[in-house]
Amino acid sequence: MKSDLLALAAIALWGSLAPLGVQLAHIPPFLLTGLGLLVGSVIALPLANFRISRWKVPLSTLLVGIYGLFGFHFLLFMALRNAPAVEANLINYLWPLGMVVMAPWFLKDVSLQAHHIVAALIGFAGAAIAILGRGTSEPSAQGFHAGYLIALASAFVWASYSLLTRRLPAFPTAAVGGFAAASGLLSLLCHLVLEPAVALSGQDMLLMGILGLGPLGGAFFLWDAAIKRGDARRIGLLAFATPILSTALLLLSTGQALQWNIAIAATLVVGAAWWGSRSVG
Repeated sequence: MKSDLLALAAIALWGSLAPLGVQLAHIPPFLLTGLGLLVGSVIALPLANFRISRWKVPLSTLLVGIYGLFGFHFLLFMALRNAPAVEANLINYLWPLGMVVMAPWFLKDVSLQAHHIVAALIGFAGAAIAILGRGTSEPSAQGFHAGYLIALASAFVWASYSLLTRRLPAFPTAAVGGFAAASGLLSLLCHLVLEPAVALSGQDMLLMGILGLGPLGGAFFLWDAAIKRGDARRIGLLAFATPILSTALLLLSTGQALQWNIAIAATLVVGAAWWGSRSVG
């Protein structure tokens, strides 16, 4: 289906976020996100025939867009500051599971069957194996961290945003450029308040341009188009491929060999997506 291809294209771009993030790890996250989103918003100009007026949407729609793009990144970065990164990232990847399970709450024409829930749990298991099997030099979590709740909130925000876009009055995908621009400006405001100032090199600017055109730009437009055209439950299951691809690309970009966990995780996610897509309706 076309929606599946659009979703997979978005997932492929999101998979490149980790390798790019490693090369830009010295840049404060809100500055990185803010500039990336502003670059990403430029993609919407040709989609809107270079008329920013095409970005105009009702205030409620704009607020949902900011809620999704800014709210997700803000909470995720706060979670990573307040909890061990591996565990917080794993909790954040509950968002595809949330999309599957919450779909009937947000979309009246969607029902949830037992095999959707089981498939989503299998998919999450695959994501967990991809992330935890990679290992980390960071000390493992000891006790409860407030960042876990923040990471859970970030997962809820992206899952609910993805579903809410189906309930909003129809708006062109080009309008996502407005969401990205507003969210980018808010991220830069957070940078000014929460982060130290840094100087950017020419290579930093080049890599941030790629980041903005890809995982912090083009991916959002592809995702919006996929969600509007496809079945939210199946797309949610496909999304579990994101951490697997991200981990695999990170290993390759750093010269490390692919590990057993990637093959097992990929098998679980592909199987979950196939099984969960049966009897969709």
